Amino acid sequence: MKKLLLILLLASSLLASDVTTERKIYAVIVHALLPELQKVKVWCSDRSKERIFQAMQGVVCVASQNDADFVLLSENTDINSQAVKFVTSYKLLLEKNLDAVGGFFWQKGRPNILFLRKNLQDHHIVLPQSMQEYIEDEL
Repeated sequence: MKKLLLILLLASSLLASDVTTERKIYAVIVHALLPELQKVKVWCSDRSKERIFQAMQGVVCVASQNDADFVLLSENTDINSQAVKFVTSYKLLLEKNLDAVGGFFWQKGRPNILFLRKNLQDHHIVLPQSMQEYIEDEL
């Protein structure tokens, strides 16, 4: 019984650590993509991702993609919003019809961040110098 409790505590702390890490990464990404906004409105196609943004400073989750400044996509869906689109998988980043400026995903236990130069230019986004190394010309 004690071993089971220890395993559960350890697993929950590791999961909490991943969420905290994701929250910090997304905070940097959102504010780098939309630095002029005091309060960024975020819409997530996967409602479970909302918990990452809910406790974030300067971010508010919205119910409609049309009200969003930043759209986080976890699946290929029809998005008619003019918001900055960001994806949660490499596969989605490869799909040209999404017009995403970049993606953040975990691969082999490591966080991966990619931005697509053409899509950043289409949205007139200039990333800070600290994020230039994550920009790719093509995948």
